[in-house]
Amino acid sequence: MHAPLDTPYADARADALSFALGLPPLDALAVLPVERGGLTVELRLLGASHQVIAGPLSETVACLPGDAEPLPGHASTDLPGWTYEFAATTAALSDDTAFGRAVEALCERLADRGDALTGDFPGSPHAVTALALEQTVLERAAGRKIEARTPAPEETGIGWRTWHAYPQTREIVMTRSRLVRPT
Repeated sequence: MHAPLDTPYADARADALSFALGLPPLDALAVLPVERGGLTVELRLLGASHQVIAGPLSETVACLPGDAEPLPGHASTDLPGWTYEFAATTAALSDDTAFGRAVEALCERLADRGDALTGDFPGSPHAVTALALEQTVLERAAGRKIEARTPAPEETGIGWRTWHAYPQTREIVMTRSRLVRPT
């Protein structure tokens, strides 16, 4: 789902992003609920980046006020009945053309997916935040006509990725998260 946003881009820099688990749902500019294997996942675009609510977890990556934790390269924790893993990287692109192409390619890749939410902020066509559930083995195989069994979320969990594009610094922050039920 594409969501053109009418609010100013609130994040100033990639290195100002912080990370929090367990926050209540924050005011969102757009929300996409997706059901996957009996688990409802809410992909939420905030004025200051993203929030994902999945089962017992809420993950927030945003410019948060106060003594918020900086965005880690990796984090993990155990929740009742679940294990959570998070990873983040930042790509710095060399020029505006390369940055623009990367953001446009991302938006094209996610455009027709019912499990992806992309928001663009006014002022720059490349000021974009995007969230997407990771596709299952079956969804990836469908395009190649390969038979594959999709494990239930109870067996393997659910994953999602996010992208935060900063035109002023030509940086793209990419996160990958996974919520897994131990067997």
